[in-house]
Amino acid sequence: MPLMFLNGGAMRGGPLNHLLGDSPLIGRVRTAPLYRFYSVGEAFPALDAVEAGGVSVLGELYDTDWSVLRDVLLPTEPAELELGVIELDDGTGCLSMVRRRSYKEQLGVLRDISHTPDWNAYRHTASATSPKELQA
Repeated sequence: MPLMFLNGGAMRGGPLNHLLGDSPLIGRVRTAPLYRFYSVGEAFPALDAVEAGGVSVLGELYDTDWSVLRDVLLPTEPAELELGVIELDDGTGCLSMVRRRSYKEQLGVLRDISHTPDWNAYRHTASATSPKELQA
């Protein structure tokens, strides 16, 4: 079964966690410091590989069944993301949703939040300063 890195709404306690069914949580992990971390429209996060200036992003690693990935998770992903392979901080690779390379950045839609490379922490901080903005 493939290992899937999740760093948004499908993590434990998130509104999309139920989509994982009985996929076992391997644990909380970090990516290698090779990515920038973005908020897309304040609705979901996106990883983007960079050659320099990357950070280590916090997420959860799940052992997913191929059918869960194919039939449940991938069909619910936003158009701005695509399935990719990332590197974890221990040097291993796994699947993850990453920023779609063909996605055209629109002013105000893609915000670099690499200073807070943890989606839950970012949402908590952002909601403390602007609660109406982050209802998604």
